[in-house]
Amino acid sequence: MSLPAILLTVFLSIVGMELFAWWAHKYIMHGWGWGWHRDHHEPHDNTFEKNDLYALTFGTIVFAMFAIGYVVSDLLWWIAFGITCYGVIYTLVHDGLVHQRYFRWVPKKGYAKRLVQAHKLHHATIGKEGGVSFGFVFARDPARLKAELKAQKEAGIAVVRESAGA
Repeated sequence: MSLPAILLTVFLSIVGMELFAWWAHKYIMHGWGWGWHRDHHEPHDNTFEKNDLYALTFGTIVFAMFAIGYVVSDLLWWIAFGITCYGVIYTLVHDGLVHQRYFRWVPKKGYAKRLVQAHKLHHATIGKEGGVSFGFVFARDPARLKAELKAQKEAGIAVVRESAGA
């Protein structure tokens, strides 16, 4: 593969993973896979969560993609590389910045602040029903998310924590 093809493949894999992550978060993690994801939404003092099983599962799939790609297809190998890059971004941004599992920094402005606010609004619901902001790297305007959460609460779709103010 040429360098431009490799760069395009990696970039599209990263973008595709954000789309897949949004879908999986909304329909699997907040659907039939809630059993693994639940503890991510509840207070606890554990270092690890059942939710971390998703990273192990997806990591195993990507490992297989690397192995098959090495033998069969450069394209598959570079897609796996792009997915791995997304995993690093996810780990630093979501686990590190948003949930502060690795470092303590609370952004005061800019996109990082918007991302943290959007994900806090995602965690404003009690249970798996309803909710907003299912992506991990892309964050919509927190004011719009708050209005959407308020509408869900009024429609009886979501139970919202009092501290959320929606």
